[in-house]
Amino acid sequence: MPKYRYKAVTSSGKKSFGTQEANTMQRAREALVEKGLWVTEIMDANDTTLYKEISLGGPRVKMDHFTVFCRQLATTYRAGVSLVESVQILSEQTPSKTLSKLLVIIAEEMRGGKQFSESAAEYPTVFTSVFVSMVQAGEVAGNLDTMLDRLAVFFEKERNTREKVKSAMVYPAVMLVMMVLVVIFMMLFVIPQYVISFEGMGIELPLPTRIVMAVSEFMQGYWYVVIAAMFVPTIVWKLIRRTAAGRQKLDYFLLKIPVFGTLWHKQAIARFARTFSSLIAAAIPLMQGLSIVSNVVGNEAIGKVISDIREKVLSGESMSEPLKQSKLFPPMVVQMIAIGERSGATEDMLDKVADFYEADVDQMADRLKALLEPLMIVLLTGVVGVIVMAVMMPTFKMMQSYL
Repeated sequence: MPKYRYKAVTSSGKKSFGTQEANTMQRAREALVEKGLWVTEIMDANDTTLYKEISLGGPRVKMDHFTVFCRQLATTYRAGVSLVESVQILSEQTPSKTLSKLLVIIAEEMRGGKQFSESAAEYPTVFTSVFVSMVQAGEVAGNLDTMLDRLAVFFEKERNTREKVKSAMVYPAVMLVMMVLVVIFMMLFVIPQYVISFEGMGIELPLPTRIVMAVSEFMQGYWYVVIAAMFVPTIVWKLIRRTAAGRQKLDYFLLKIPVFGTLWHKQAIARFARTFSSLIAAAIPLMQGLSIVSNVVGNEAIGKVISDIREKVLSGESMSEPLKQSKLFPPMVVQMIAIGERSGATEDMLDKVADFYEADVDQMADRLKALLEPLMIVLLTGVVGVIVMAVMMPTFKMMQSYL
């Protein structure tokens, strides 16, 4: 008989975990409920990979795979296939093993009478609060096909914007890594060979040469310090982001970085507008929508502003005035939202804002990519050239002394 691994909570609030034998997952869940347990996670005991992923903070699915899943789910459901059958079919088609296993579990739970949104909500690292809320709204209103279409469009646009920003960031990051590796290689293996030659010349070495030699000697003698220093930024980054206040200050600082900060800022505004518009279209209550947006906007500083706006809206204020006071939302965005509030067309105004900023992010990312490629090549060439010139200067000086 199959075994199922579970995590549960007892009636007294204590955590419980172990395995349960049953013919199906639903039977295993029912057996656990009969024992007085509230099941939080359950899966095939043989599926160690998925269990390990969930134990380490939740299963993860690539954005590309999830976006395709959303589009396929919307298409199959609109074509007249039942939701549970659509989920089962897509579990066999998706290239993501993790998503496939989750969809099998969800399909089994849906056959047992569970709602799709309820099952999906158990895996927040895959099915975001936006996805769950919109599916739930579609289930309640009876327009799930429309909600699934909106979700497919939402995740497609989100993926396109994210990929544009990523493409603008990858090239300079790779070039910087290459530059560091080239410099380290030269300092550890090339420069020491020249030092031996310089010592036999008996001439006074130029200052740039002495500096390069000193750096090379330091890196040879204290290479472990150099390696440790390379991990310091990552450690500091993680320490700062351990607290909410630290994350907010760091994200605010990132928005102020020249060029890239502007790109990240526009991306966050586009995500805010697109997400909020989708939630309004799904008839999600305003307070719940603001709460969801503050958690998925992708920037803690902007998320804090949205959370503060939620509190002010609760006290009777409009959204546009607190947005204006925050200084993190461009005047055009504030004006569009104000017009939407007055006319009752907030969803349409947010759609226009999202379209504008998504197109702006695309154009800016393309310009950055075209500009940064030659600049990074020049920078890499310049750094290596300076080291080479510093090494060659004693040779030039010695040649001049013989002339």
